[in-house]
Amino acid sequence: MLFTITGKHMTISEGLRSRAQERTEKLPKYYSGINQVEVIVDGNEAGKKNVEVIARGEHGNVFVATEMGDDAYQCIDLAVHKIEHQLHKKKTKERDNKHVGGRGAAE
Repeated sequence: MLFTITGKHMTISEGLRSRAQERTEKLPKYYSGINQVEVIVDGNEAGKKNVEVIARGEHGNVFVATEMGDDAYQCIDLAVHKIEHQLHKKKTKERDNKHVGGRGAAE
């Protein structure tokens, strides 16, 4: 899985980089089609951090979550939690719809 972290208007510390990578490397557990994760941390002048996590998967599936707050570490955790929920929902839909319209559906 390809992992990228980018900082806008701020530098990314090694601790922040490792925290983001540690949290996002678990995403394929929820949906195996994930092959690229991008984390964008934007620090503005008011001290707020805006974190955006973008998970790209097979067949053009894109999952995006954003979180804003004072602590970048907490924002990463919350955004990854949102992505996990989206991935779980997608996997459940695919699994439940797998056998719809089969041989016995018309009878």
